[in-house]
Amino acid sequence: MVKDDPFRCFMPYPDAPVKNAPDGPLAGLTLAVKDLFDVKGYPTGAGSPTVLALSGLKTKTAPIVKTLLDAGARFVGKTITDELAFSMNGKNAHFGAPINPAAPDRITGGSSSGSMAAVAGKLADIALGSDTGGSVRAPASYGGLFGIRPTHGRLSLKRTWPLAESLDTPGWFARDGKTFARVADVVFGRDRSALPETPRLLLAQDMFAQATPDAENVLRNVVQRAMPLLGQPETVKVARDIDALYWAFRWVQGRDAWNADGAMIERFQPPLGPGVAERFAFSKTVSDEDYAKGESLRKAFRAKLARLLGSDGVLILPTVPDIAPLVSATEDELEDFRNRALRLLCLSGLSGFPQVTIPAAQREEAPLGLSLIGPKGSDKSLVHFAVKFERAARIRIA
Repeated sequence: MVKDDPFRCFMPYPDAPVKNAPDGPLAGLTLAVKDLFDVKGYPTGAGSPTVLALSGLKTKTAPIVKTLLDAGARFVGKTITDELAFSMNGKNAHFGAPINPAAPDRITGGSSSGSMAAVAGKLADIALGSDTGGSVRAPASYGGLFGIRPTHGRLSLKRTWPLAESLDTPGWFARDGKTFARVADVVFGRDRSALPETPRLLLAQDMFAQATPDAENVLRNVVQRAMPLLGQPETVKVARDIDALYWAFRWVQGRDAWNADGAMIERFQPPLGPGVAERFAFSKTVSDEDYAKGESLRKAFRAKLARLLGSDGVLILPTVPDIAPLVSATEDELEDFRNRALRLLCLSGLSGFPQVTIPAAQREEAPLGLSLIGPKGSDKSLVHFAVKFERAARIRIA
């Protein structure tokens, strides 16, 4: 287990033996696991002292974790998560805030904050996280890592603490494309809807407009650098009303989150941290009418994106609006950035389609990610294309 934790990314649990296969496709790689996933011999705290007190030591390991262990990855610890996974800031009022190794003056992002910091800080080769509203994709962008939100439902979330079950997915982080793809090959098997070798590229004009002008310029240059090898993308508009999609996501996530945690919150009255308390308060008030409207919008958007992508399309868009906010940002500033980020991140969440973020660029010496969304079920081929895209974007035009 990791003994020296300069980035404060691991939960300080007593070590317990966790078996892994002596060989396999992930042999030689170290694995960190977000403290939402059960690992035999460890508690699952979900970033909450109350959940931790209720947990006890788990007697079984979550299937997604076991898959990685059986492929040869070696477990090195459980990582801090934002409280009940309901934040994207990487600040846990009870267990602290991991440090962003790629930009120490900026937040890690959440809720997979510890997993991102463990990989970016080279304390683990791969780390398992979860993504509901951006909890892998945003931290990956902030830390200069590869990260994925898979097709909803493709990978098991059994023995995992839920936030919003109709949106929750597992995901993982890696520093380099080769390692990132090794994990994909293990967990996905064969795609039911594989992308062609040369997908049809679509640049989401309206989503690029959601980025700050400086970030948009940097990311457009990344796309330009990849074009000589991958071709010219077609410019498209994804959403008729981005704000409507944002609210659809908030309503669906809110109703799901209250269904998952509301009974526990009302029974034990845990002291929820800043931002988390307000989000659960909102979740409790989501009306049947708003939830039904959110579900209707989700269904319509999923159908629209499916038509746009077909079986061979890949959508290019910013992962988040800009580099990570400063650690010194106020709660209001962080909430404003989160709400802007959700307008980008909600596309994959509402559709259920896979999204990969790649470490594409830097601005003000901080990482900035670019994302690719593929058709439902194209996860493995999307990962391999994302690795190819990242390599192509690194080639400078003379």
